[in-house]
Amino acid sequence: MKTYVAKPSTIERNWLIVDAKDQRLGRLATRIADNLRGKTKPTYTPHIDTGDFVVVINASRIAVTGRKMDNKIYYRHTGYPGGLKQRTLSEMMDKKPEEVIRLAVKGMLPKNRLGRAQLKKLKVYAGPEHPHEAQNPEEMKLG
Repeated sequence: MKTYVAKPSTIERNWLIVDAKDQRLGRLATRIADNLRGKTKPTYTPHIDTGDFVVVINASRIAVTGRKMDNKIYYRHTGYPGGLKQRTLSEMMDKKPEEVIRLAVKGMLPKNRLGRAQLKKLKVYAGPEHPHEAQNPEEMKLG
């Protein structure tokens, strides 16, 4: 019996939609990362991008446990000496709620060109509206 290896030309990509309202950030991000990588499909191949497109709506209404809103800190560097900037989760939710989910999912993907290609299939929107109705996204089942 031969081992199955997916080919990029035979991959079928679906569009999934997730409502992030009242969902826990980390648990939601793991489910999204699994779908972006294609781990929910029987044709999963680690070195080929077999995943689906994922559209996340209501990113501004996610939930976190404990005191993470004040204690969780996001760092970035401007590239200049002394240019380390930091923001708390509550500041990020006020300014860019889409970036919170994108960064959580990015940390769960491979750190190479395959992971960058998989992250491009993630579409995150702060509110309930999104421009992907033409793709007929189906509801992603969470837990």
